[in-house]
Amino acid sequence: MNVLITGAKGFAGKNLAENIKCIRDGKNLTRPKIKIDKIFEYDLDSTHEDLENYCAHADFIFHFAGVNRPKDPADFQKGNLGFTSTLLEMLKKYKNKAPVMISSSVQATLSGRFGNSEYGRSKLAGEELIFNYGVETGAKVYVYRFPNLVGKWVRPNYNSAVGTFCYNIANDLPITINDPNVELELLFIDDLLEELYDCIEGRPHRCEYDGVNAVPKDDGRYCYSPVTHKATLAEIVNLLKTFHDQPQNLIMPALPEKSLAKKLFSMYLSYLPKNKIVQNLKTNFDQRGSFTELLKTPEHGQISINISKPGITKGQHWHNSKWEIFWVVAGHGLIQERKIGSDEILEFEVSGENIQAVYMLPGYIHNIKNLSETENLVTVMWANEIFNKDFPDTFREEI
Repeated sequence: MNVLITGAKGFAGKNLAENIKCIRDGKNLTRPKIKIDKIFEYDLDSTHEDLENYCAHADFIFHFAGVNRPKDPADFQKGNLGFTSTLLEMLKKYKNKAPVMISSSVQATLSGRFGNSEYGRSKLAGEELIFNYGVETGAKVYVYRFPNLVGKWVRPNYNSAVGTFCYNIANDLPITINDPNVELELLFIDDLLEELYDCIEGRPHRCEYDGVNAVPKDDGRYCYSPVTHKATLAEIVNLLKTFHDQPQNLIMPALPEKSLAKKLFSMYLSYLPKNKIVQNLKTNFDQRGSFTELLKTPEHGQISINISKPGITKGQHWHNSKWEIFWVVAGHGLIQERKIGSDEILEFEVSGENIQAVYMLPGYIHNIKNLSETENLVTVMWANEIFNKDFPDTFREEI
């Protein structure tokens, strides 16, 4: 299959092009039914001859090219309707009845706050053009009305408030929120890609529209991506500020699978400037070695790394309900544990050459000793709760 992508250097087109290449090259094996031969990437720097060649040989067309913010509103019709007409006429010229997917917008519903949208009217005209093309030629057409499309590579300060917020907050720039209670429906690019793969396989999700809302319907006129997230501007900004503060307080927020927070954090990170990609951590040094907190989570405790110099013993304390796991990743050491009130000492010899997880049990005194005379002992430590200096639950006592 040869795939044509118009607007291939734009946000959606670039994401699709790079991911389709992964399928073509065997790097993405999740879609074995999709066989890609050539990928035709059409954009503003392409020629008319390029378009002729692509339209003559394409087996599936993804039409993303369009105008979002022209200087002259009249360019909405020229950019969104005019080029769509050119593309379809070119396909008819070469009698190419390949399926065509077109990216439209919920603004084409002309509902609610979009009732006077010139952009929406141009998108609606493009929709009708392609529906008529499908009737005339018999080609399959897939019309998608996207809500707020977001994800990595969204251009900030252009047509995405979320992209602008991500960029500005990541770069310590101010943001402006006119109404924090405005709710946005977000479609993340990775979720859209999965839907577009379904579309290539001939099984898109179909719908009709009730205002701006997609209503699933097996024989619906339109297509839609079923996985979206709704959140107010205030909720989105609060999450972004949490992400911004994470390197300083080390607290990683909850990121449930497939959640808005998880997807938005990935998007936010794509805007980090070079000077924020590496973050210095606070390391506590003394004559015994060092201790560095790496990461904290509200629900799942914290991770630290401990370095003990040769011959040094650390620990020698116990906890009531706090518990830990130690992983020695370099060096040679001995972990000892003794239950309060018992004389029995449990001993575990540990080494970075055979990494094991050793549990520090509640109510057990525990320590860790570096058995080497020359090498540091490096231990990754996880505690089931973040250290609270006001209630440390740590009591000094020797094995």
